[in-house]
Amino acid sequence: MNIAIALILILFFAISVPVAVSIALSSIFGIVFFTNIPLLVVPQRMFVGLDSFPLMAVPFFILAGNIMVKSGVAARLVDFAKSLVGGVQGGLACTCVVTCMIFAAVSGSSVATTFAIGSILIPAMIKHGYPVPMAASIQASSAELGVIIPPSVPLILYGVSTETSIGQLFLAGLGPGLLISGALIVMVSIWCRVKGYGKEDGQDNQPAMQSFRRAFWALLMPVIIIGGIYGGIFTPTEASAVAVVYGLVLGLVVYRTIPYSSLPSIFRESAISSAGVMLIISAAALLSFMISRSGLPSDIGQWAQQAFENKYSFLLAINLLLFVVGMFIETSAAILILAPILAPIAIAFGVDPVHFGIIIVANLALGMFTPPLGINLFAACQVAEIRVEQIFRSLVFPVLTVVFCVFLITYIPGISLFLRNLVY
Repeated sequence: MNIAIALILILFFAISVPVAVSIALSSIFGIVFFTNIPLLVVPQRMFVGLDSFPLMAVPFFILAGNIMVKSGVAARLVDFAKSLVGGVQGGLACTCVVTCMIFAAVSGSSVATTFAIGSILIPAMIKHGYPVPMAASIQASSAELGVIIPPSVPLILYGVSTETSIGQLFLAGLGPGLLISGALIVMVSIWCRVKGYGKEDGQDNQPAMQSFRRAFWALLMPVIIIGGIYGGIFTPTEASAVAVVYGLVLGLVVYRTIPYSSLPSIFRESAISSAGVMLIISAAALLSFMISRSGLPSDIGQWAQQAFENKYSFLLAINLLLFVVGMFIETSAAILILAPILAPIAIAFGVDPVHFGIIIVANLALGMFTPPLGINLFAACQVAEIRVEQIFRSLVFPVLTVVFCVFLITYIPGISLFLRNLVY
């Protein structure tokens, strides 16, 4: 049964059937042809998959991200980041990484980060002499920080699907996010010096204090959200609602960059995006039910314990698996399908479930800017107005840099767990 469902699922993915529909139809196929379960279980299990209080954070964080994109926060953050790192050779490329890191903590979305920051910095880098593919590749790779640095929807999905503390996952994402940001800054700095790009990036820089004042209220948002969670003021789910209210106050009252007439379109876009994610979650709940009923997780667990001598070889295999999966399957679907299967096996090998969640999300984030289906690639190329295949050669250094970071994150648990262990 599992093989048949997997083949049907792969077939649907190959012919570009929407992810949620592919998962649901393959599960229904298994129910009809391999079990005596009534089809009434389909809506029941799909509803159960959504009947979770922490999942309320998903649409709220999506809405908060859209509000921040529309409120003009990106331009203020770009000016602030440029005032910090823009004065050196390759400063615009470094500004891209730093701004994406900050904006990731505001929007929680890599795609939103790509469009918001890329629409400002890709044209700026091109104007300063950067090759278009290089500018797009730097933006696409930097934007993947949006799913690692909290608040992160993929981390929420992992927490819900494996019953892991979302607060601990958020805290554990800070170290890896800073590591990848630092590594990308070093990489682009060396790249620019070797190739001779970005020698005049310091032009038009604003004084640091002036740009800080302009960006102060935007910079305060992640402090309120993360500080409120770990200060015990509100839960991650409640923090998502606080983020929405704060974003509205910022856009409507403080910056006054969001007209009231645009609110319906913002809510509509957020509702559509949320519905897509929720459909994937409900369909994945049905598939998980089928997989659990078949006994596949325990079979895989027994096989893994026989096939791998220790957790290090197991984690190497997981990294290779997730690297390939991330290239072809949407991040949310991959987490919801694989995490409930792999997390118990990882725990059996002695891997902390919070650390394992960061490993999964970091690997799948890498898939967001690797060919052939990296969503950030298409977004960055759309902004840069080039074809996706034109960017492939420029992706080599960013991909190798993030792969190196992923291996450090995998085999040095302290990068993820240091802050978590201090707080909990």
